[in-house]
Amino acid sequence: MSNLELSVLEPEAVPCCPPLTSAELSEADAVRMAAMFKALSDPVRLRLFSKVASHEGAEACVCDIQDVGVSQPTVSHHLKKLREAGLLTSERRGTWVYYRVEPSVVAAMAALLDLGR
Repeated sequence: MSNLELSVLEPEAVPCCPPLTSAELSEADAVRMAAMFKALSDPVRLRLFSKVASHEGAEACVCDIQDVGVSQPTVSHHLKKLREAGLLTSERRGTWVYYRVEPSVVAAMAALLDLGR
């Protein structure tokens, strides 16, 4: 039996779309990006996203971020919306769920808004 070393490759943060000032968005890109911005347009979701993004390692247990002034079921609903928009990924570890920012999505949003001025 040989020792096989596996390396985990981080997904490369490649923007989906060119900056708004360089080219028009395709319909598909506009739909995708609008869903992300729509998910962040809610103040509670934006706070939750910020809590995960600013947490050490850009990953946080739901137990560490749920204090946003709404009930736990409402927090779960908002986190689900952020996952569905592709902004967060999640992983269950025992009884807790850990959320992580999806770096390629954040890079795509940043690149889209890079007006280069």
